[in-house]
Amino acid sequence: MTPHESMSARKQLRFWGWGYDDEHLSPEEDRLIEAMAGMLLPEGAVEVSPPQISDFDLPPPRMAVPPDFSEWVSVLPYDRLVHSLGKSYADGVRMFLRELPNAPDWVAFPKSEQNISDLMAYAEQHNLALIPFGGGTSVCGGIEADVGEDYAGTICLDLQHLNRVLEVDVASRAARVGAGILGPDLETQLKPHGFTLRHFPQSFRFSTLGGWIATRAGGHFATVYTHIDDFVESTRLLTPSGVMETRRLPGSGAGPSPDRMVIGSEGILGVITEAWVRLQSLPVWRASVSATFDTMAQGAEAVRLISQSGLFPSNCRLLDETEVQFNGLASEPCAVLVLGFESADHPVQAWMERALEIVTVSGGTYQEDKVSYSSTKDQIEKPEREAGTAESWRNAFIRMPYYRNRLTGFGIIADTFETAITWDKFAELYEGVKSGMEAAIEEITGTPGSVSCRFTHVYPDGPAPYFTFFAVGDSTGNLRAALDKWQQIKAASNKLVVSLGGTVTHHHAVGRDHRSGYEQQSPELFRQTLAAAKASLDPTGMFNPGVLIDPVGKSVGITGVMKGIEG
Repeated sequence: MTPHESMSARKQLRFWGWGYDDEHLSPEEDRLIEAMAGMLLPEGAVEVSPPQISDFDLPPPRMAVPPDFSEWVSVLPYDRLVHSLGKSYADGVRMFLRELPNAPDWVAFPKSEQNISDLMAYAEQHNLALIPFGGGTSVCGGIEADVGEDYAGTICLDLQHLNRVLEVDVASRAARVGAGILGPDLETQLKPHGFTLRHFPQSFRFSTLGGWIATRAGGHFATVYTHIDDFVESTRLLTPSGVMETRRLPGSGAGPSPDRMVIGSEGILGVITEAWVRLQSLPVWRASVSATFDTMAQGAEAVRLISQSGLFPSNCRLLDETEVQFNGLASEPCAVLVLGFESADHPVQAWMERALEIVTVSGGTYQEDKVSYSSTKDQIEKPEREAGTAESWRNAFIRMPYYRNRLTGFGIIADTFETAITWDKFAELYEGVKSGMEAAIEEITGTPGSVSCRFTHVYPDGPAPYFTFFAVGDSTGNLRAALDKWQQIKAASNKLVVSLGGTVTHHHAVGRDHRSGYEQQSPELFRQTLAAAKASLDPTGMFNPGVLIDPVGKSVGITGVMKGIEG
C-alpha cells in the first residue's frame, strides 16, 4: 500500500495544508515568504518541515466496515488524514504537530442517496456521529470529528460522487445540481448551456455546492448576490427522520421558509444532497477601475454612498492603508477602492461614470486612462479578471493560503476574521478592532503585529469588514506555543467584533471556533428552537455534534482548539 492510497476519485489534496498535493510555490514566492519571515523575525527562526503521512500514528478504527459498505467506505490513513481537519491556521499547526486525536474512524464516499440512507441507519443503530465534509475548506472548526465521549465512533461523509448538473431549466434560468460538485466542475458543466452560477469564494477550486449552502458562503459579487442564499431556489435534505425537499419557487410568503433553516445549518440537521440554484447569463460587458483615498474613512464614505445609490457594483472592495502597503499597491499611504460593474444584458459605462462621480465627491482620485471597459462574448473560465492594482491584489488574495502553508512552519501566525456592521457603527468597530487586536497581539506574543482591513461585501445598511493579521507565534520551532498564542488572539477577535456590535462571522460560518461569539449574538430562545428542530430531524443527534448547538441529550459543548478559551 502506498502512503497516498485513497478511495477518493478526485485529485489528491494536500492533507496538511491548502491546495492540491502537486501544487508548489514558485521560487519567487519562496523568496517573498522568506523576506516576510525575515521582517517579522529579524533574528531568524527555526523552520519546521511539513509532515509526512508516516509521521502519524492514527488509532485504529473503533468499528469494522460492514461488507455492504466496503466499496465506498475507507479506513486508509491518507483518507482519514485529509478528512480530519479543515484549513484554518490552527488546523495547519496541528498537522505540523503531528497529533490528531480526533481522526474519523471511517471516511464514507457514498455513490447514491441509498448509500447515505443505509449509513444513517447504521450510525443510528451503533451510536455513531456523521460529519458532512463538503470540500474540507472550513476555517472555523466545522468538520472536525471532536464529538465528545457520548458517541461510539465517527464517520466523515464526502459526497464527491454526487457531482453532476442533473437538470437545466433554461426558461427559468435554474439548474438542479448534486451537492458534492466542486466549483470549477459546476462552471464547466453549466458552460455549454450559456450559464454560470458566478459564485466564486476564495475556496472556489476546492469547495462544493453543498458546503456553500451549509455554511452560507460568500462569493464574487460585492453587492446584491453576496451569499449563496441568493442563488438557492430549493433544497433536498436527507435526515434520519426522512427526506425534506422544498418546492421550487421564485418567492413565497407561505410561513417560515424551510430553505432558510437548511441554508447555514452547517451539517447539524442532515446532509444536503442536491439543490436547485438560480443561474446567471455569462457576463458580456465589464468595467473596472481602482481609486485612491487619503484615508480609510474617506473611502468608507464613498462606498456607503455607492452602496445606497442603487448602482449595485459587482466589485466594491475597499482596502485600508495597511492592506495597501502590505500588498505593495501604492508608493504612499492611502486606501484603495477596487470597483467593477458587469452585465450580460447591457453596457455598464453609465453605471461606472456615476460611481466615479461619487468617488470624486468623496475625495477619491483615479486615472481616467485606467478606467477599463470591455465587451466580449467569450465564455468565462475564472473569476473576474482585472488589470493593474485590482489584478495584483486579487493574485495575492488567491495565493495567500498557499503562502500560509510555509509561514506556519516558521512559527508565524497568519490569519483572518470577518464581520459585518451597520454604517453608523462602522468607524467605532474599525478603530476598535484595529487598536484592540494590535494591543492583544503585542500583549500575547510580546511582539508588535500587523492588522489590516478590507471590505469583501457591502450593503446599503453596512459593510462586511475582513481583517488580516500577522503575528510572531514562536521562532524556536515550538509550534505548540504558537498555537496557544493563536487561541488567545482568536478569542480576543471573537470578543472584540461581538462586543462592538458586529457579527462573529459574515461568511466563514460558526463551526467550533466561533461558537462562543454565536452564543453571545444569537437569542437563547432561538438556539433552543433550533435544538428542537434538530431533535425532530435527527433524534439521536448524529449529525455534526458540537457545531452551532449541542444535540438534545448529548454533552458536547465547545470543543476543538477553542475549548476552555474565553471568547
